[in-house]
Amino acid sequence: MGFLDGKVALVTGSTSGIGLGIARKLAASGAHLMLNGFGDVPGAIAVVRDACASGSQRVVHHGADMSKCADIEAMMADAVRELGPVNVLVNNAGIQHVAPVESFSPEKWDAIIAINLTAAFHTTRLAIPAMRASNWGRIVNVASVHGLVASAHKAAYVAAKHGLVGFTKVTALETARTGITCNAICPGWVLTPLVQKQVEARAAEQQSSLDDARFGLLSEKQPSAEFVTPDDLAELTLFLCSEAARQVRGAAWNMDGGWTAQ
Repeated sequence: MGFLDGKVALVTGSTSGIGLGIARKLAASGAHLMLNGFGDVPGAIAVVRDACASGSQRVVHHGADMSKCADIEAMMADAVRELGPVNVLVNNAGIQHVAPVESFSPEKWDAIIAINLTAAFHTTRLAIPAMRASNWGRIVNVASVHGLVASAHKAAYVAAKHGLVGFTKVTALETARTGITCNAICPGWVLTPLVQKQVEARAAEQQSSLDDARFGLLSEKQPSAEFVTPDDLAELTLFLCSEAARQVRGAAWNMDGGWTAQ
């Protein structure tokens, strides 16, 4: 069993990539899990169930559209009904769109702000009352290196992630004298399916190998020239959920291979 035995964790955007990696580690530490997201839902549930520390743990899924307040409210209510009050909240859901400011689609802007920023506000406001009642809770917001620095053509994503870091700090201040902590993790390049598509597109455009395209993509920003992995980020999340991190509050913890050290 693990140090999260009996705790209830909700991870948004957890059917693949970073979110699925975090959900697996939380399950391995004893938590019940509510997953959220689209795609291969049965596969994601199976992965997390396989990671569970005991047969008594429950793994459920809610397909809330994270751009819709009503869906988020329904998801949070279902989590309580099916598993119990949420003790660990990981706000991971996110989307991306790349374009110059002057040609950036207003609809894409609204969707990115809604899913990458506003959704975290809704889940957090709904989770905090029960966390206050038990005087224990962990909120981890998956921001990005783009919550700390900017890159061209990513206006909405950078704005949302900077906003998420600021929201993290406010939440941490408001819960500073409780057993609730709120922190952000700020990954650099992570080899998710979305990034793999960028690598493949770069290789096709440059008529290069995938290895060369991967190295080129990394070396432009990430001095280590190595991807951060979902497991790396999951281990950091586990630390932030631990007793050892009880005075880590309002941090924006970069895991970026040296990106922001430049």
